[in-house]
Amino acid sequence: MNYDGDCSSAEQNSVQLAILSGSYPLARRRDPKDEYMKKSKLKSRLVRDRPMKTISLRFPEDVIDDLKGMAPLLGFSGYQPLIRAYVSQGLRADLERLETADEVERLIESLREQGVDDAVIEAAVSGAKQ
Repeated sequence: MNYDGDCSSAEQNSVQLAILSGSYPLARRRDPKDEYMKKSKLKSRLVRDRPMKTISLRFPEDVIDDLKGMAPLLGFSGYQPLIRAYVSQGLRADLERLETADEVERLIESLREQGVDDAVIEAAVSGAKQ
């Protein structure tokens, strides 16, 4: 494969597939410390008696009514645990999205350092988002 931007779409597809599947050597390079820290953070979040902090939030009354009605249907003891679950779920999704974005940025930078043309990188990233 050449890196001057004139690679075929088949070559681009194979690079995209390798990157997405993790078989591309640069995509698999992870720091073992990061994995350990991630697992230890996850384990600490599974502890039931974590310290809690009281805060005050204002919600429209109809939202509170909906939360109160939805909580027992979803198996929650009340609407406040449901709110905590919703916040935790959104937070985890955002943290994962940011972590993935950081990994993609490091991969892109590494590809540039290896001499891969920006047009090829942009095509691969664009294809991966579809």
